[in-house]
Amino acid sequence: MTVRFGARVAVDGIDLAVGPGEAVGLIGGSGSGKTTIALAVLGLLPAGARVTGSITVAGVEVVGADDRDLRRLRGRQVSFVGQDALTALHPLMTVGRQVSIPLRRHLGLSGRALTMAAVALLERVDLPVRVLRAYPAQLSGGQRQRVAIVFAMACRPALLIVDEPTSALDTTTQAGVLELLRTRHHTSLLLISHDIAVVSQVCARLVVVRQGRVVEQGNTTRVLARPTHAYTRELVAAAQALSGGTGAP
Repeated sequence: MTVRFGARVAVDGIDLAVGPGEAVGLIGGSGSGKTTIALAVLGLLPAGARVTGSITVAGVEVVGADDRDLRRLRGRQVSFVGQDALTALHPLMTVGRQVSIPLRRHLGLSGRALTMAAVALLERVDLPVRVLRAYPAQLSGGQRQRVAIVFAMACRPALLIVDEPTSALDTTTQAGVLELLRTRHHTSLLLISHDIAVVSQVCARLVVVRQGRVVEQGNTTRVLARPTHAYTRELVAAAQALSGGTGAP
């Protein structure tokens, strides 16, 4: 898959697969094309972007799909949680109203069944029922992130894409979010991050991108312990320097 913005190539011939139930980490520096890849999978690239190649999610072709097909796909087969949960949630809608939308649209729930499903989602992330009546601005950063992730998983999509899920969270809250991602049942995961330590806790396979190209991929433990590409070695060395460690992150 290639993505161009005019003459500029943002993603250059990416070949990436995420298998059923698999957790894959996508790492690279700022501007390497990670978020562009995610938005391409969702069919959410801005006007002016040109995608060539093929992107399939649960057997559905995304490239060239019309808006109706993409709306059916999003939330049901593929869900996305962006870097800022405050912007991912509608500021003028209560949490309860927002979670009801995918449950009603994709699962056909209503009435008591809808309410029970919403409550069960909050219980899964140890949030009280009163959160359903709250607006996003009334929640902490960690609460918003947990709400955004569990809502994205509400309809048990085939693929969950999460972009920098812990970048603004304290250590304790970060651990809770990572545990939530580890216990996602049968949903596949594409975890986008610049934080190697975060990805290594969740993902069995690692894909390293630089300037829109995959430069290395493989088993996470192997890639971090014995990186073969110079750019991967730079990332690992930087992570070790930040953590003060000497081994692989």
